[in-house]
Amino acid sequence: MRRKHRPDVIEEAMEAVLRADFLPEDVRYLAEVDQALPIGFAQTNSQPRTVKAMLRLLDVQPGHKVLDVGAGSGWSTGILGHLVGRQGRVIGVELVPELVQRATKALAPYGMPWIQVRQAVKGSLGAQEDAPFHRILVSAEADDIPQALVDQLELNGVMVIPVRGELLRILKRPDDVSVTRHGPYTFVPLR
Repeated sequence: MRRKHRPDVIEEAMEAVLRADFLPEDVRYLAEVDQALPIGFAQTNSQPRTVKAMLRLLDVQPGHKVLDVGAGSGWSTGILGHLVGRQGRVIGVELVPELVQRATKALAPYGMPWIQVRQAVKGSLGAQEDAPFHRILVSAEADDIPQALVDQLELNGVMVIPVRGELLRILKRPDDVSVTRHGPYTFVPLR
């Protein structure tokens, strides 16, 4: 018996939410290039291959509530919004006010009212008031696994985060957290 070919939902989401729409005009022509691109304020729009790897590890499902830490341009927030669908919710948090405004503007034409990018508060990680989350994506490098974010995960929730140059997948279990390592990656620092 032949198996039906299952579409790659991450590829579909990345094709539906176009990277070019989230890039500054001066680098938009590089949208198809597989490299991190500058978006101003010492921040970058991550390399598509890296975004794809992180999303595969995150394993977002329709209806999930997801936190996107370090939303930057809003591209990953939009992809996550596509993956969770209208029954889900995505909250992107970003420290740079200009990037919050740009991301919000870039996301508007996509018509996904279940997603938002909001101003992060310096010294306060995540969105505690909206916790718990099924999934947390962190697109900035931490020195250690942030307990504040682990606390915002629901039981059996997953966080993908770069820590000291290595991509980690964290699964919150009843009595502890399970950490798996997924190779070296470079990100801007988590502040």
